Amino acid sequence: MRIKRVLFYGLLPVLVVLALLGFPLPVAPRQAIKPGQEQSAPADRRRP
Repeated sequence: MRIKRVLFYGLLPVLVVLALLGFPLPVAPRQAIKPGQEQSAPADRRRP
């Protein structure tokens, strides 16, 4: 009987948070890693 009471009061805050925020929890998705800037060959200098 005591174990049930401990589990109830231990899980009660978790259940209240899930009830208020919804399940699954609203978290932002991970940002995609941006690819590095492409390297281009150096342009030929114009001859004067």
